[in-house]
Amino acid sequence: MAIDLETLRKDVQDFLEASEMPVIFGQRQSYDTSTEVSWDVERHPDFREFVAAGRKAGAKLIVFCQRSFTLDLIDEALDQLEDSPLTREEKRGFEARLKRLQAYEGFTSSLELSFSIDGQLYVFEQHTEWYESMNQILDELEGVAQVEEESGENDSLGGYFSRN
Repeated sequence: MAIDLETLRKDVQDFLEASEMPVIFGQRQSYDTSTEVSWDVERHPDFREFVAAGRKAGAKLIVFCQRSFTLDLIDEALDQLEDSPLTREEKRGFEARLKRLQAYEGFTSSLELSFSIDGQLYVFEQHTEWYESMNQILDELEGVAQVEEESGENDSLGGYFSRN
């Protein structure tokens, strides 16, 4: 089942505006997962539970981030694809997948609520399946680039290296 994040975004924003918690509308700045605890959105998908837990734990404010899908991500993937050593057929497969994702331009692709207590970041995050697909494509292309770099490193001595 596809998640309608635009409706959820409006619900979250309305709820936060009505709550007494201060809210910062921001963008995620840190990806240090060692100090991050992710909320289990599969078993507890209601963001109100997350906000209530934060309030009870003593959070002083909530950070609300939402991302809209832009074609910049697709352009980035196409640039990586162009520079990749993939066959023409493999590139066409990626291009077809990317083309299907263009239909989501302007849609809300992910939502994140977070709060920090004693240096620990607590995060509630929802994202769409198609945004996950976009990230998977980027990860696959990054993997291809890494393999290409590693294979290039092995030949860095121009064939004069012996593995004996």
